[in-house]
Amino acid sequence: MRTLKNHTILFDAECPMCNVYTKAFVRSGMLDSKEGRKAYQQAGENCKNVDMQRAVNEIALINGNTGEVTYGVKSLFKVLANSFPLLEPVFRFRPFSWLMEKLYAFISYNRRVIIPGNTQIAASEWQPSFRLHYRLIFLLFTGLMSAAILSHYTPLLYPLLPRGSSYREYLVCFGQIAVQGIIATIFFPKKVWNYLGNMMTISFVGALLLLPVIIASEWIFLMPQFALIYFMFIVSLMLLEHVRRTRILGINWALTISWIIYRIVILLIIFKSAGYALF
Repeated sequence: MRTLKNHTILFDAECPMCNVYTKAFVRSGMLDSKEGRKAYQQAGENCKNVDMQRAVNEIALINGNTGEVTYGVKSLFKVLANSFPLLEPVFRFRPFSWLMEKLYAFISYNRRVIIPGNTQIAASEWQPSFRLHYRLIFLLFTGLMSAAILSHYTPLLYPLLPRGSSYREYLVCFGQIAVQGIIATIFFPKKVWNYLGNMMTISFVGALLLLPVIIASEWIFLMPQFALIYFMFIVSLMLLEHVRRTRILGINWALTISWIIYRIVILLIIFKSAGYALF
């Protein structure tokens, strides 16, 4: 594998995802093991020609020979094309590069809520810019995907859980965004969008963890009791992750308590509307 020599990629040390993939570039030999990657928080004089705010939003690749700087998906394309020359025509194909730029921006502007760091306190004065439309798209995407998966899982719980309309899980999911958003606005107005992004990441990952059971149910009969136990196990993991992330955000137990209460109230409403005797 060809190494892109005399190039340094600047990554976000507070972003676990950025740390992992840039380290993979170095370990695989795509970038030099000594100067191939540096955190922009400690880059120092390497940043003379770098637009720092842009580098925070779009990962920067510095050419050590010429001082030229590329940003975002173009930096990744440059590293990959050097190691895999056959991919270069694909990277130059404008519709593909445009699509990848949008996908990269979608991930980059939401990276702190997809995989948060271990601390809420920033280690650098340079922080990612906030783009509301990318956060709204993220909430819409994770909400739709989570609800779609749950719509396929809840039938496995019947008759322990009443059957519902095809849109029930969508109402539940987006209802939670609305309720938690209102509560977060009241108590933590400066952290609303970060909290909602983290909350929907938890919901989306939880939904993905239900997929193995959904797939297995297509081949074998699964007792509703098993589906319920597995579902409660996933919800427990989601609760623990919710607690962890709210601590990182510096949020007290208010939103965790409202998260639990919302789910209990919705469950009671579902049973009541189906005519189940609650007590």
